[in-house]
Amino acid sequence: MGFSAIDEISFGKEVPSVRKMGMSAKRLREVLLFVCSVEFWRMAVLWSIALITSYFQLLLQSLHIQKSYSYPRRSPETSAFRPVCIITGATSGLGAAAARALSKESFTIVLVGRTPDALSKTAAEIRKFNKEAHLKAFEVDISDFRSIFHFKESLQQWLQDSNMHPSVQLLINNAGILATSPRKTAEGYDEMMATNYIGAFCLTQLLLPLLINSPVPSRIVNVTSFTHRTVGSMQVDRQAVEGKCFLRSKQYLFAQAYEYSKFCLLLFSYALHRKIGLMEKASHVSVIHLMMGLGRSSMLRSPLQKRWECTFLAGMAGQLTLLLSRIMQNWQANCGLPPVICSPN
Repeated sequence: MGFSAIDEISFGKEVPSVRKMGMSAKRLREVLLFVCSVEFWRMAVLWSIALITSYFQLLLQSLHIQKSYSYPRRSPETSAFRPVCIITGATSGLGAAAARALSKESFTIVLVGRTPDALSKTAAEIRKFNKEAHLKAFEVDISDFRSIFHFKESLQQWLQDSNMHPSVQLLINNAGILATSPRKTAEGYDEMMATNYIGAFCLTQLLLPLLINSPVPSRIVNVTSFTHRTVGSMQVDRQAVEGKCFLRSKQYLFAQAYEYSKFCLLLFSYALHRKIGLMEKASHVSVIHLMMGLGRSSMLRSPLQKRWECTFLAGMAGQLTLLLSRIMQNWQANCGLPPVICSPN
């Protein structure tokens, strides 16, 4: 028995709905597999405990503080010198909030991000907030060495062409991702390790001469995470730092890879602080790590991940403004802040 013309039309209309049902079933299966995975429950349980521990530690520290200090805001810059602030991962979350807050503090903000569209959108939003904002955007892939080297050369050329002092006053290593599937960089590294730690390490080393060359005290801010508290007995070797041990696993241990990447960044902060302390010319450079709490961001980029937007990153813009003003207050003089500041929010 053949199909009539009406049957053909009706059948044709049903095909898209069948496809949608098939795609929905596939997505549902992916979600269920994700929720049932060991890594998901590691995030749900261990990360929650780590966050609560961080807040509890902060509470205990606040109870032992006997004297309250006031941190006055800097007055707008009146001289021709305008400090330069570089922010990686500047198109969302903490990075975008930091750029917006510091644009009001007389900084020239250098936005570093992966995509031109996101950079343009962020710059437009900042200019709506502050019409007098001084901004410069660079397209950089922090997980790619060639992109980082190219950025350093482009930055130096831009400083020269703009008749600006060849120095940087504030570097915020904020770029980070949380990928639930294994990805390799061109160099063969795990992309999450490359973005969250290796790229920040490389960029900081390349820009350190510009930070040392600053005529005023400069700051390096590494954005870490409370998740480093959940790192267990992990062997620290080249294979682990490059993330290759995670790539070789039968099931990608994305939660452990993220924890380890932030743990490495924390250790790097301490090591760099000690290294700079031994450099006579770099006595005015401070290394700070910020351990941030929960917030919304675009760290999770895949279609499935975007449905799970409970991510573990920065706090709100108001808290960030207070924190950064505390870091950068009286930046023309040595403010005497400790080299490392921990705050889960």
